[in-house]
Amino acid sequence: MKRVLVVTYYWPPSGGSGVQRWVKFAKYLPAEGWQPVIYTPENPEYSAIDHTLEAEIPHSAEIIRRPILEPYGIYRRLMGKGASTDMKTLTAGASKGEVTEISSGRKTFKQRLSLWIRGNLFVPDPRVGWVRPSVRFLKEYLKEHPVDVIVTTGPPHSMHLIGQRLHKELGIPWIPDFRDPWTRMYYLKHLPMSARTWKKLRAMEQSVLDECSTVLAVTPLVQEEFQAQTSTPVAMITNGYDGGDFEQAVEPDEHFNIVHTGLFAADGNPLTFWKVLGAKAWAEPDFKAALRLRLVGKVDREVYDAIEEAGLKDNVVDLGYKDHLTAVREQLAATVLVLPLRNDPEYRPILPGKLFEYLASRRPILGIGQEDGAMARVLADTGAGVTADWDNRDAMRLFIDQAWEQFQQGGVPSVAGDITRFSRRSITHELAVLLERVSPEK
Repeated sequence: MKRVLVVTYYWPPSGGSGVQRWVKFAKYLPAEGWQPVIYTPENPEYSAIDHTLEAEIPHSAEIIRRPILEPYGIYRRLMGKGASTDMKTLTAGASKGEVTEISSGRKTFKQRLSLWIRGNLFVPDPRVGWVRPSVRFLKEYLKEHPVDVIVTTGPPHSMHLIGQRLHKELGIPWIPDFRDPWTRMYYLKHLPMSARTWKKLRAMEQSVLDECSTVLAVTPLVQEEFQAQTSTPVAMITNGYDGGDFEQAVEPDEHFNIVHTGLFAADGNPLTFWKVLGAKAWAEPDFKAALRLRLVGKVDREVYDAIEEAGLKDNVVDLGYKDHLTAVREQLAATVLVLPLRNDPEYRPILPGKLFEYLASRRPILGIGQEDGAMARVLADTGAGVTADWDNRDAMRLFIDQAWEQFQQGGVPSVAGDITRFSRRSITHELAVLLERVSPEK
């Protein structure tokens, strides 16, 4: 059996989509003839804990944990208890009012100072201090425990610098897996980075793209952007869903449940959608009585404020953060699912990981975002739902009216498009084919 070294910051017990991507790959890779070796920090900073994913890790997976110096511990002490911990979770914080800390205009002097330090002294990100000790350790490890391919997955994109140096010094084929864009990531513009820092960051990105064996992107639009930037081949393997997670028997209740799972940030707050629901609830008492807005996860205070302003405060069921399997149960019990993207033009190429779990829930999906974006393509191709621009009131109203009409007739709306290409087994097979292509013949 061939061996693949995966360098990742995120590994259980965190429950984000980046964690699920590689936990599921590790789960199914052995059946494809690949033994995963996971290299990850032993003391990472997580914004949330989900122990249910630990059961997904196969016994055959080799896990190597090494200590990492976490600057976010200092950040939390500076900001006070409860501050968010990761660059990405600075856009997805630890409690109401902190979900969009980095992109919020309401920043204290300490927050502005910390963001300047983060942007200019930690390049490409605050985990960069882990690169040198990791390279030193892994060079020795790989002498005794050779692997056929190295995969680094980011963000944090400093993981790619580890693979880059090992590739240069040992000649092992290397694939950087970009779960998100790098210099085009939407939140970077909110960091007060100097022109010199931007130049350094772009040079890092370009060297990673040019020097690796193959680039791996998770959406077609990111694949296109990277391929225009480098002559290195750029493959694309999306995130997906695990069919086993959706075998739970769930009976929908008597309510018209609009469900959102995961982080709900202020810069993805669908103001027009809340107004559409509020107007329908005001005009149709039966709809008002049946409507439930079930929010599963961390929600920004501005989202709650907008819902209340629309007259829907009493219709909210705030479940807070839940583990992965509980979130899946909520999706399966939904009448419809809503998925607003961040209202930012740079979010157009991004496919949120929960989109694929929404697909597996077989409930109609209202996507809110760019109507020519990556999510819109998937929803159109699978027939699983529609995408409405943030201000497209007519499309939102039509979607809800149709779902409500079907609900009144005694049926829970469902969709039956072909989504098998997004199953974790299917995409793991694609990954195995890619690993075989870049690995040397034995």
